Amino acid sequence: MKKIIILSNSNSGLISFRQELIEQLIKDKYKVYISVPDEEGIDFFEKMGCIVIKTRLNRRGTNPIKDFNLLRFYIKIIKNIKPDVILTYTIKPNIYGGLACKIKKIPYIVNITGLGTAIEKNNLLSKILIQMYRIALKNAKCVFCQNLENMEFLKKNKIAVDELKLIPGSGVNLSKFEQKKYPQNDKTEFIFIGRIMKEKGIEQYLEIAKYITSKYDNIIFNIVGRCEEDYKNILSSLQEENIINYYGEQMDVRPFIEKSHCTIHPSYYPEGMSNVLLESAATGRPVITTDRPGCREIVENGKTGFIVKPKDIESLKEAVEKFINLSYNEKVQMGVEGRKKVEKEFDRNIVIDAYLKEIKNI
Repeated sequence: MKKIIILSNSNSGLISFRQELIEQLIKDKYKVYISVPDEEGIDFFEKMGCIVIKTRLNRRGTNPIKDFNLLRFYIKIIKNIKPDVILTYTIKPNIYGGLACKIKKIPYIVNITGLGTAIEKNNLLSKILIQMYRIALKNAKCVFCQNLENMEFLKKNKIAVDELKLIPGSGVNLSKFEQKKYPQNDKTEFIFIGRIMKEKGIEQYLEIAKYITSKYDNIIFNIVGRCEEDYKNILSSLQEENIINYYGEQMDVRPFIEKSHCTIHPSYYPEGMSNVLLESAATGRPVITTDRPGCREIVENGKTGFIVKPKDIESLKEAVEKFINLSYNEKVQMGVEGRKKVEKEFDRNIVIDAYLKEIKNI
């Protein structure tokens, strides 16, 4: 039985976006090991038939000693398991997993789910990160990029140039995220889904919620996601004022998307491809998002939603008010067109087939 190790920094990310690939690998008689933090969701993988390796990993930390320990841990599990191939996702597994694979001479496939905020800054840290990527990805058999801008960045910086391939993000499971009937009621509900952090545009969302609820009646702003930065008191205060509803992190976001009229994703984080937008469009909901790679590719401005300037509250106000003033039928049609677009361009089966092809080649 051939063995595959999957390295990731998030259980929920694997469950939401890689489950179908893992199921197919198990169906194809691979023994699948999953290296993830000791968080909720581990039993999910075990029930699937995977072997879980609990891994200490600080997603956002920059402690070189802890990161070196992560590299040593990856080398250790590779030595013990002797996998035939390794799949890596997210920044630290990509870098330190890539280095470990390079050291142990194990074939590996990398997925650039986003390059991270630090790499965009022209400073010493960004230069170090670029060099680390260059070394870590040098021997990769394939490096999947989720948007063209990330691919061009890697090419420009001479990172794994010959192995770069473009895929439509993580794709979306069109059977799981079905097109749902558009809500018909007196209220208009917006939703923000994602990690509660500055770069995801939470401050712009909260500001627009305060502005719109003071100006219009029957408008509701919902938030779903894990609080990664110090916003808990702010969210609690705004909830008490009936400006927002905060539902915390949810393993299944479908009910929240279905009852909403529009998803607002004001991110200026360096996305790979926004899964929030893919899932919302697949459900038949219009979206409002920023002119950033990984966001703008999913939206046809004025047809499936609106694209706004990043970090520009006036641009966001204009788009939200424009949406509020659309007729019911115009909103429905936006959702219909969004569904058509993801069916054509972002089916998850495209991504699974690309992985199976690369694994077979190895």
